[in-house]
Amino acid sequence: MWKEFRTFIARGNVLELAVGVIIGAAFSTITKSLTDDLIMPVVGWLFGGFDFSSYFIRLGPIPASYAGSPDNYAALKAAGVPLFGFGQFITVVINFLILAFMVFLLVRAVNRAIHVVEHEKKTGQAVPAPEPEDVKLLREIRDELKRRNEGA
Repeated sequence: MWKEFRTFIARGNVLELAVGVIIGAAFSTITKSLTDDLIMPVVGWLFGGFDFSSYFIRLGPIPASYAGSPDNYAALKAAGVPLFGFGQFITVVINFLILAFMVFLLVRAVNRAIHVVEHEKKTGQAVPAPEPEDVKLLREIRDELKRRNEGA
């Protein structure tokens, strides 16, 4: 049984999955910090102190022993008050969308890199870098000025 287990673990897919889970967990904490510490404060500042976490509906009474603010979602939840936390849900959805977008950008970059490598293997030539937008714009301006000077 141990030999079979060792063979199973040594397979590439299992190791890649383990690495993916570990990296995913670390990536998730980075995304959570990005959302909670950078994006949401800016959104709140832009909309005059707008804070999604303060949007909830209390579904039960506050215990008599509770001494905190009746508007503090985290404290009420910790005190065991049943809450309908739709603001927190909105924050989690925003976190997910940011994470999904970052993963999309990562996969897109990897796919492009793979495409470049495959192209170089097939043709033996490097893929030419795309021309920067400012160079294109300057070339168009030059051509337009040349065309106008020739017509004058």
